[in-house]
Amino acid sequence: MASVEVSLKEMLAGTEGAMAAAVVDYTSGMALGTLGGGKDLDMTVAAAGNTDVIRAKVRTMEQLGLKSDIEDILITLENQYHLIRLVTGRSGNGLFLYLVLDKARSNLAMARLQLKRVEEELEI
Repeated sequence: MASVEVSLKEMLAGTEGAMAAAVVDYTSGMALGTLGGGKDLDMTVAAAGNTDVIRAKVRTMEQLGLKSDIEDILITLENQYHLIRLVTGRSGNGLFLYLVLDKARSNLAMARLQLKRVEEELEI
């Protein structure tokens, strides 16, 4: 089992093109940990903002009567991918992994697989 700090390092080091990562509690909008980013990418602000994305999607799914769980959410920008993966299991309820990728240097399928591996090992 991996801590938040170890999980963040695995997200960045294990994913080609990774620029920044966070583990976030979407019930509060608080980042439990961040790594990477910088002045042009404030991961604390991004984590809080993406909490709203998840809440909106969950609310929409409820309104539509969809009974499926969200695996991940992809936001594609001109030069970046923003990948959000909800953490399942009792220890991760209410958490998500957030990974920012350089679009030109990353492989989206491999990034999704890496986030799944990190999610499975995360222990809070």
